[in-house]
Amino acid sequence: MCDYSLHNVKSRPAQVGDKLVTTQFAGSSTRGFSAVGEPSVAVCLLPGTEVAFESEVHRELAILDLFRKRQTLGGRVARFRQVNKNEPNAHHDALEFPSGKIVLLTSLCEGQHATVLQLPAQLKMVGEAEHQARHAHVG
Repeated sequence: MCDYSLHNVKSRPAQVGDKLVTTQFAGSSTRGFSAVGEPSVAVCLLPGTEVAFESEVHRELAILDLFRKRQTLGGRVARFRQVNKNEPNAHHDALEFPSGKIVLLTSLCEGQHATVLQLPAQLKMVGEAEHQARHAHVG
């Protein structure tokens, strides 16, 4: 999924092995993932997608909208999830770290590199079922 504020940004679904970078999208107040080398295309992750960052993840904290401070989140692997789903004009895209900490994707500092490790299990099962259905022989 891609956050509500990215609906006017060109997008594509994530694939295993995608090299991503946290990006501030032009014409949007939202940060998200783009593929390395494709800064104008948002890469949308499904809930449950696992990503690994090249180094510890940092987010940007705004203090009274006057100051910005970087905070280290203490992890390199995270699972994508959605939060605030009942609030239509709130950011929904988030990462959950092994510590249980949940951080909005839009708050991550720009320029951080990550790789898609795996897609959600149910998506794999649906894909396998479709593949089997296409190649099934009725005897």
